[in-house]
Amino acid sequence: MNVLILGAGQLARMMALAAKPLNINVLAYDVGSEQVVDPLNLTQSFGDLNAGIELADNITAEFEHIAHDVLAICEASGKLQPNSQAIKTGGDRRLEKQLLEQQQVANAKHQIIESKADFDQALATLSLPLILKSALAGYDGKGQWRLKSLEQADDIWTDIEGFFAGGEQGVKHAVVAEQMVPFDREVSLVGMRDTQGNTKVYPLVENHHTNGVLTVTVAIENNEALQQQAQAMFDNVANALNYVGVLAIEFFQVGDQLLVNEIAPRVHNSGHWTQQGADTCQFENHIRAVAGLPLGSGNLVRPTAMINILGEDTVPNAILSVPSVSLHWYGKGKRPGRKMGHINVSASSNTELAERLSEVAEMLPSTAFADIQAYAKGLIGKL
Repeated sequence: MNVLILGAGQLARMMALAAKPLNINVLAYDVGSEQVVDPLNLTQSFGDLNAGIELADNITAEFEHIAHDVLAICEASGKLQPNSQAIKTGGDRRLEKQLLEQQQVANAKHQIIESKADFDQALATLSLPLILKSALAGYDGKGQWRLKSLEQADDIWTDIEGFFAGGEQGVKHAVVAEQMVPFDREVSLVGMRDTQGNTKVYPLVENHHTNGVLTVTVAIENNEALQQQAQAMFDNVANALNYVGVLAIEFFQVGDQLLVNEIAPRVHNSGHWTQQGADTCQFENHIRAVAGLPLGSGNLVRPTAMINILGEDTVPNAILSVPSVSLHWYGKGKRPGRKMGHINVSASSNTELAERLSEVAEMLPSTAFADIQAYAKGLIGKL
């Protein structure tokens, strides 16, 4: 069996590795070169998209920002899972918010902005501070703004107008203004849905960010009430999208309530811990789902944490002396801020995990791994 993945990055690579024991071969469509390649050997080409579709029994995606004409061609083949609307919804915050409102899934108060009148309306109806995000993309420094006082409004609108004007031809830009949520922590749930509509989920995990980028995810025995709340919201969204595959949902936790921050129609960075900490990893489960195979269990088999390696192509070999530490490199060229790999740390108990995470963090250079040492020590204090 051949599975074609739209996208040829590290997620396609890890799905290819997970598919091997299932006797499933994975190919990847490189959206840059427009060639179908082996995700484990990017120099090996199998032709263009049409050739890849012909070779494939099933088609899926590793990221959501895929050209709509490519999605249309793949969907017309009858082989694409999840469906193109689900992928588009994950890549357009307008569609995402519409879905959440239609399904009555709790999320931050917001307004879609396509004009100055919309912008003024958002200022009149939403409480400051606001975070404004491009509907189609957006991260700190590009396509994202924080509005803390009305004195900033004119300058920010001028910036947004310029952003709209510089958009891709034929693509209508918009911004989603969200009322900033004073949350206790960010958590996420990775789950999967098969072609028969059956769902399974992994444990809710805690995410730690440094300068807005995910740096640590911790999977431990968690609050059962929150787990049930998150799973109900997952099932609501996945069923509404008629989803097939792995789907991730990021939440803000505010007291005992979860608010959806974002959905991601793919395997997700906050699910990398499943390689060492779950019964069946997210990469294998995604392949199982799109290939029509039974889903594997998402049960936590041991507490596990994941550390992102950002912009570094080496880490001290000494980390491998810590029990139950696994290192995963993506085979990428070094670039500041780039996701180069990750480290999984596992243990037999929550307390032991916190201690091992702290031990590994102490070995990592603080210049490249900023506040991970402090986070690990804080985790020890909480557990």
